[in-house]
Amino acid sequence: MRITVITFGTEGDTRPIIALCHGLQAKGHQVTLLVERTALNLAQSWKVRAQALSGDMLASLQAQGVLSPLMKKGGDATQLSKALAKIASENTAAWMQVLVEQAQGSDLILYSGLAAYVGLSVADYLRIPAIGLGLWPMSPTREFPSPLLPPWHLTGWLNYISHLAINGLLWRLFRKTLNQARQQVCGQAPRYKMWRDYPILYGVSPHLVPTPHDWLPVWKLCGNWQLPLSSGWQAPSALQDFLATGEPPIYVGFGSMAGFDQQRLLNIVVEATQGKRVVFLAGWSGIRAEQLPKHFFMVNNIPHDWLFPKMSLIIHHGGAGTTHAAARAGIPEIILPFAGDQFFWAGRLADLGISPEYIASQKITAESLATHIQFAQQANVQAKAKTLGLLMEQEDGIQAAIQQIETWMIKPMLLQ
Repeated sequence: MRITVITFGTEGDTRPIIALCHGLQAKGHQVTLLVERTALNLAQSWKVRAQALSGDMLASLQAQGVLSPLMKKGGDATQLSKALAKIASENTAAWMQVLVEQAQGSDLILYSGLAAYVGLSVADYLRIPAIGLGLWPMSPTREFPSPLLPPWHLTGWLNYISHLAINGLLWRLFRKTLNQARQQVCGQAPRYKMWRDYPILYGVSPHLVPTPHDWLPVWKLCGNWQLPLSSGWQAPSALQDFLATGEPPIYVGFGSMAGFDQQRLLNIVVEATQGKRVVFLAGWSGIRAEQLPKHFFMVNNIPHDWLFPKMSLIIHHGGAGTTHAAARAGIPEIILPFAGDQFFWAGRLADLGISPEYIASQKITAESLATHIQFAQQANVQAKAKTLGLLMEQEDGIQAAIQQIETWMIKPMLLQ
């Protein structure tokens, strides 16, 4: 099949999509990926044909960016939705134009992230089947609240309403700009009703989030989508030497988070980890090696699947990819969430007993983080994490997704 894929988001949002594209290509499918520009190098390193979309996610997260206030002070689902809608509104027409051009002659459109409504619109316009890709379970259910809300323990009907409310809010915020682009690029009539019941594949482990009993058959949890280790890849010798010289260290990293009070959070982590060895991944944070104490070892772009099994504890921001990688490694986690679905993952891990009850990154203190570290080092917590890791090791999320795509495409009219 010829497949066009569109997504826009942080590195953590795009890496799993690149992994799925790589898997599709390995099965003989022809894939074109439209993606945020900072992900181009990663896509091309895996020989995935990719083209940059307009927009700059890193700039949106940095000091003057639209997402920066959420990084510094936190915020609710409404504030996050408005910020995301602003990013999309500046680029919707350009994304739609590129997708119309690239998807000509395609058999299938896969869409994800902030470009989801663009993908659905272009699929309608070109009369091409379309399948959504998600990294957290946004389809309505009575079993848990919307992942963009705090992980409240609500009754069934309130959980269901929370999904409808958040998904409806996103639609209302995106709708005006989307309809302008539909008219401008495709000559389409405005769309006033949100799409419903369309097929979505989630790169989510059913061991982290069991499949809801009230989901439609077109909503599937496949398992995590991760890239394999590159053949011949070797860790830097300095890192290997550091790991060999003592007890397994603690990993600390904040992924694609930027624009927060980095010195405050770094000071808290340094104080809470006194006497312990730390591997620190700067990511997009802007934290430099010279800011780190001697018991920290700074790394860049080390595959989680190689690094995490060698750690004693994973402290991170709660992105879906990092959460899955740590859980698959069988290592306890402490999540310091900033925004969005990170609170959902923190709640899931606490429910599973492999992480303490979370405290938001904006509210954490050195004392509370030190207490969390003590919790995570308990033998029963480590045993639960190991058991979960063994279960997740058996998953092959990419092959499950590919098999479902190929099955659905036997009768593609069911996807239109």
